[in-house]
Amino acid sequence: MGAPSEPERTEDGRWLVIGGRRWRASDPAIPAPFRRELVGELMSARRAVGAAKRAEDPASEAGARRRVHQAKVALGERGDPWWEPASPSGRRQRLAASVVTMTGHRGPDRTICPSDAARAVGGEGWRALMETAREVVRDLALAGEVEINQKGQVIDPVGKWRGPIRVRSVAARGSTVDGEVAT
Repeated sequence: MGAPSEPERTEDGRWLVIGGRRWRASDPAIPAPFRRELVGELMSARRAVGAAKRAEDPASEAGARRRVHQAKVALGERGDPWWEPASPSGRRQRLAASVVTMTGHRGPDRTICPSDAARAVGGEGWRALMETAREVVRDLALAGEVEINQKGQVIDPVGKWRGPIRVRSVAARGSTVDGEVAT
């Protein structure tokens, strides 16, 4: 088996051609620090797929494949094409994927701000996405995928909250609300 061919970008920049096969390129408007995080999580998830396959662990493989999918949506490689105006549901899907991917990459002891996801998805116009980003974070918290922190305390996603918040993954540890472990 020969070495993989070097990817070529199409003239419009929307596609990569690798070994004669066309793949959607990631959104070039993603700021570099967020791109590194998203790509880092994508690569980690791909390694996890390989490890799960070698271990013949279908449940772990399915989880790792979900992580790959989320990272690819966050990067704009899946879902609504990044070069077209996004539908409201497509925008929410990409924001959710960005939150889940970045919180997963940072791990259970570190947080993100909803603006991180808005910046990754919205580029220069990220501020217009802040209300939607906060709604998406609330939905993810209600689904048990993340927890919302304010002033160092986990807050109830159903309650009214204002001001700066931080978001943490709950995938690697149990979530707590008001000091009690959720089950």
